[in-house]
Amino acid sequence: MRLPIDPQADLARRAWVACPACDDARHCAACADHRTCGEHWRYLIASNGPVLHLQCPGCTHTWSLDTRPGLPHRDGGTSCP
Repeated sequence: MRLPIDPQADLARRAWVACPACDDARHCAACADHRTCGEHWRYLIASNGPVLHLQCPGCTHTWSLDTRPGLPHRDGGTSCP
C-alpha cells in the first residue's frame, strides 16, 4: 500500500540519501559518486537535531535517519539502536 506524500513535504527541503525500501538509486552513477542527483532525492519532512525524518517521493516510504548514530543527542539521550 502506497502512502500519500506527507503534507509537510516541500521540494525546497530535500536530502540525498538512499531509500531503505526501494533503493532506486542503486544503479545511478551520480549517486554512487555522492553527487546530488536530480532524480534520486528524498523529501526532508522534519529534523530533530541529528535525526532526519524523510519520505521517498518514488515509493512514498517514510523513515527516520540518525546522522550521528551512537553519539549523544543535545537533550542528553542517545540515539536509538
